[in-house]
Amino acid sequence: MLTSTAGTGGKSMMLEIRGLRKTFFPDTPNEVRALQGIDLDLSEGCFAAIIGTNGSGKSTLLNAVAGSFLPDQGTVRIDGVEITRWEEYRRAQYVGRVFQNPFAGTAAGMTIAENIGLAMRRGLSRGLRPALPRQVRDAMADRVRTLGMGLENRLDNPIGTLSGGQRQALTLLMATWLKPRLLLLDEHTAALDPKSAAQVAALTREIIEREHLTALMVTHSMQQAVQLPNRIIMMHQGRIVRQYSESEMARVRVPELLAAFDRIRRREQLDPAVSDILGRQYL
Repeated sequence: MLTSTAGTGGKSMMLEIRGLRKTFFPDTPNEVRALQGIDLDLSEGCFAAIIGTNGSGKSTLLNAVAGSFLPDQGTVRIDGVEITRWEEYRRAQYVGRVFQNPFAGTAAGMTIAENIGLAMRRGLSRGLRPALPRQVRDAMADRVRTLGMGLENRLDNPIGTLSGGQRQALTLLMATWLKPRLLLLDEHTAALDPKSAAQVAALTREIIEREHLTALMVTHSMQQAVQLPNRIIMMHQGRIVRQYSESEMARVRVPELLAAFDRIRRREQLDPAVSDILGRQYL
């Protein structure tokens, strides 16, 4: 079985996944075995990227951790607490999340300050007070200023009036406002123009390093995969088939990742049962 402790360096485990399986539309012509026995550990402070071809199970794994559905088998633990059967809202006390769509995760008609106010109560009872105290607004402005976008002077603007890049940067700030035990990033720069994507990617690394967060990022960008995280997890057909530890990350480059994908495809063409083999060993 593939070991999933690469790069832990003896640190305590923040995320522990054991035997996770999920099949959609079972026993039908549309059956999809999205997760096929995932074992994965993330140590505290690890920033890992999940890469893989379309349909490899990347976003499904993220959704399983977030609680978007219940797995068929397996367990998920965050900070030693088993949350496998917890509903999504209960996991909010541990998990922050940024989606691909810049307009997801925020209320477009509410102001920047009101959206941040909601983020400050993540995992608690919902609702805003009639007004935000001056000291709270000042604290908001100070945090928003770190984005370098001048939005600290626009706290009363509806968040829906912002550009996609500005809104995604704010969403990232809101998701990390209370320093979640685990940050999930689901292709959070994919819908942005190249300049905005690069800006949000840089902010991502800066915030994760500054707040010492544990993060799991799904990305199709091989460039981001080699530049941002300190670990890479490669998936294929619902399995983890290769991991690059923190010590290996100093040497890994985009061509190496692309070559690994090519080896997967070639082996599948030679042997239809290769997916079983890939699930048990590194490439």
